[in-house]
Amino acid sequence: MGMTNGSAARLRRILIADDEHLVVEGLTRNLSDLNYEVTASCKNGEEAVECCRSNRPDMVLLDIQMPRMNGLDAAKIIYGEMGIPVIIISAFSDSEYLRIGADVGVFGYLLKPVTRDDLEAAMTIAWARFIEHRTAREEIVQLNRRLEERKTIERAKWILVERLGITEDAAMRRLQKQARDNRRTLADVAKSILENADLFVGSPPSATP
Repeated sequence: MGMTNGSAARLRRILIADDEHLVVEGLTRNLSDLNYEVTASCKNGEEAVECCRSNRPDMVLLDIQMPRMNGLDAAKIIYGEMGIPVIIISAFSDSEYLRIGADVGVFGYLLKPVTRDDLEAAMTIAWARFIEHRTAREEIVQLNRRLEERKTIERAKWILVERLGITEDAAMRRLQKQARDNRRTLADVAKSILENADLFVGSPPSATP
């Protein structure tokens, strides 16, 4: 899942989806008072998904009960496909909604009628949760990438040890030198060796690894 405008440091651009005109008007007015920009207002979940694809807001306010696609189904697509956090706005307080919402990118939950103060607090908290969640996920991705790179380097090192009859230390120095000489990362050099392992068959050991 790629990050969009939702990865911006500052929360600014908001999309609203609710089939009640008065609710949309009230949210738009309150958001304007809070210095947010409403990028679009939609009447159903399908329209909200399409608007997110074209407008890429920072955050989406979704009603749950909407025609054509409910808010939770829309949130699943909006967050899963575009990485945009969602706040659910509903007339009903249901623990099942809260449980499901936590799994589909919902970072806040507001009950109607929504006051300006409630909206401001919910958006501030939801944005902070989203940033924290995104940062933790990025750290996990980076950690997994480093682990995979280490595995690749280790495998390449042992290919050199076995094919060239050199020590582990000599193989690692050889990898490091090739990386420096070609201005490539150690992982890239190791990957090239794995992809061309047959080239090392019968190659003599290097006098100066």
